[in-house]
Amino acid sequence: MPKELIVPPQDQALYDDWHFSPAVRVGDTIYVSGQVGVNEKHEPADGIEAQARLAFQNLERVLAEAGATLRDVVEMTTFHINLQADVAGFSKVKDEFFPDSYPAWTAVGTTELALPGLLVEVRATACIGAGG
Repeated sequence: MPKELIVPPQDQALYDDWHFSPAVRVGDTIYVSGQVGVNEKHEPADGIEAQARLAFQNLERVLAEAGATLRDVVEMTTFHINLQADVAGFSKVKDEFFPDSYPAWTAVGTTELALPGLLVEVRATACIGAGG
């Protein structure tokens, strides 16, 4: 089965500069690269809840480009600069985007992310049609 690179128009510069695909689709499975809480100028939002909200909105946007929705997410890994302090705020926002039919989730504490000021990164795997 061939792989299809998923590069939404607003992510083309990242693809060109950083040499990675926001997502790759193979069959009905979509592997989404880590999404972070930055605005259209690639500036981190203030605080964990604002960053989480933007990261999930970015995840949703990339999935839509690949023909999927958040309901199709089957697995998610999140990377946190301050896991213990931020997990409650992050979880509150996560539950807005995943109110039921929760994906498998692994949360990992780390010391840094790709840009200064980032607090969280969300990567996911989705299977088109899994959400019903």
